[in-house]
Parts: sequence; C-alpha cells; structure tokens
Amino acid sequence: MNSGKSITKVCFVAPKAYPLFNPVCKEIFGGAELDLYLLAAELAKDTDFLVSFITADYGQSEIEIIQNVKIIKGLNFRHNSLTGAHKLIKAMKKADADIYIQKSASWGTFLVAMFCRLHKRAFLYRTATAGECNGNWPRGSVERRIFQWSIRQAGKVLVQNETDRRNIKDLLDITAILVRNGHLIQPLTQNNRDMVLWVGRSDRLKRPELFIDLAEQMSHEKFIMICQHATGDNNYDTLNARARQIKNLEFIEGVPFSEIDGFFLRAKIFVNTSDTEGFPNTFIQACKSGTPILSLNVNPDNFLNKYKCGLCADGDWQIFKNMLTDLLGTAAREYGQNARRYVEENHNIKKIIKLYKEIFCSLIRLNADDRR
Repeated sequence: MNSGKSITKVCFVAPKAYPLFNPVCKEIFGGAELDLYLLAAELAKDTDFLVSFITADYGQSEIEIIQNVKIIKGLNFRHNSLTGAHKLIKAMKKADADIYIQKSASWGTFLVAMFCRLHKRAFLYRTATAGECNGNWPRGSVERRIFQWSIRQAGKVLVQNETDRRNIKDLLDITAILVRNGHLIQPLTQNNRDMVLWVGRSDRLKRPELFIDLAEQMSHEKFIMICQHATGDNNYDTLNARARQIKNLEFIEGVPFSEIDGFFLRAKIFVNTSDTEGFPNTFIQACKSGTPILSLNVNPDNFLNKYKCGLCADGDWQIFKNMLTDLLGTAAREYGQNARRYVEENHNIKKIIKLYKEIFCSLIRLNADDRR
C-alpha cells in the first residue's frame, strides 16, 4: 500500500504480449512475453507502483487498463521498421516512466536503451536466452554489436540462471543479477496423466521436429504437441502436416494461456527438444504441475539433476529415448514430487516480485545520482 511516499512508474516493453492481457486476441507470444506479463500483473497489485505496458497494435484502443496495468498501443507489425520505431518511441514517451524494462535481443532493445539514455530514464534489461550471455546470439555480427552496446546502457541486467551470470561477466564484464522467472503457484490438483507433452513455438532453436520423431518411434504412447507458428517460420505447414500423419500424436496449433496448465496436469512427462534456452517458462509450468521434465539439451545450472526434477540427455538422442522409457516407469512420481517442491521454493512470484522491487528502488537511486 502507498503510505505517502512517491509512486514509481515502471513500463514494460514487449510488443507481442497483448494476447496474454486479452485472450480474445489469438496471436503468438513467447516465454519472454509471459515472464514480463506475469511480473507486470503482480507489480500492479502494489499501489506504490504505476505500471504500464507497451504492446503492438492488434486493433485495440490506444490505451486500455487491464489488471491495473495501463496497456499502451505501440508499433504495428505490418508497417515498415522506421514507422515501427517512431510508434514505439511515441509510446515510451506516453508512458513517461521512471524505469523501462525490456527482454529478448531485438532492435527494440536498442530503441529502449537509446530512449532511456537520451531522456535520462532508468533501463533494466532481462536476458532471454543463453546465447545473449555467451555471444552466440544475435547471430549477425552487426546486430550482436548493437545489442551488446544496448545492454551496456542498462542500469541493471538480470539473468535467469547462474551460468548466464558467469558468461555475461566473462563476455561483457557486466555484473548481472540472477532473478528467476516467477509464476503464480496454485494448490496442486490430482489428474489422470495420459500423455507425453511438448509446448512451444516452431522456432528452429526449439527443434519441434524431434518431438515428432519421438512420437513416431514410440507408437504405444500418446503424445500431444502444442506448437504455435513462430514468426518468420516458412516450414510450419510442413511440420503441421507431418505431425498429423502420426496416429498417436495430437497436434494443437495454440492454447490460451489460461488453459495451458490443464495440459501440464495431464502430462506424464514434459519434453523439451531445444538447442538452447535461458530458463524455459514451460519448465516452471511443468514443475508446478508436478510433471517430470525430459530435456535433450537444456538444463540451466544443472537443476534437473540437482533437484531431481527430471533428466537431461546432454544432446544424445539414444540416451534421450532411453530416458523417456525410464521416466514413463515408476520413477515419474518421485521426479514430479521433487519438481513441485523445487518450484515452490524458487519460482513463486510472490517472492520474486520482492526482489524486483528492491532492484527498482536501487535503479531509481542510481539514476538520480547520474542526473546530478
């Protein structure tokens, strides 16, 4: 509650997040958008903060108030880049925030960094993938240099795991802060678990075709694949068509965020086939549903082994298949219970938001010092 002290204005910038605020909009969003949406909605419950959120133009009003968050319409993806940059800057001016937060390497990172530098506002950047911290992403050398310049402008940089924290220190000499993704943790309900689950976008880094291979080779198990069409993916229709030829695989093009937990609660195992990620929100969704995780490559800070939440094959396909067979046996229940304990201790948004508030206060002080 506000007790007479000044209000801190915080603006989140994530153009593709609008469908999370308004489920009537069926467009694509990813883990970065989900992370910032959950943070904004939780922060807006505190009257010491005035929260705004810049999204893309999906045909909504210029300004809407949803969950106590002011939604400001920004760029239109159908317009050219110059027009998009102008509209994004205009939206940031309209937000008139003390702190601007952006996540995931893009030209938007540069625009937010430049805006904050010119207008003497605090900039907080949150990394989305391991590649942003070890120099492997963005792939183009020019884009990488621009991105790295941009995050050097941030008053604070946040990462999702300890490995990323070390890597970004080695690469850019940035002392980042480890803050885990936060989710609302509801009481766990018992459900009949009847399938193996994959959830994500058709981005090539997520290797969705490997899950289809898995289903094809394990015809005695039921598989469900929830796969949104990733922006710029020209092979989605081919992927979709191939998946629909597999009798034991159900392909779903998208599920509203409000309904996704039901699938995790039904899953015997959650499967991740990505080459690289920071800390997938889907891992947290699996853990809070008491669902063991099987990962081909991704295992941030070795948490699957450390907390016994699941198994990682370290890129070995044969071991990956053998691990799935093992997890489908009696071990799944124990791994699921461990996963639930892990998420309660490490990803409860009620705890995470307290860390953000401390960081915001520190940013305000730093920015005030810089202005003197």
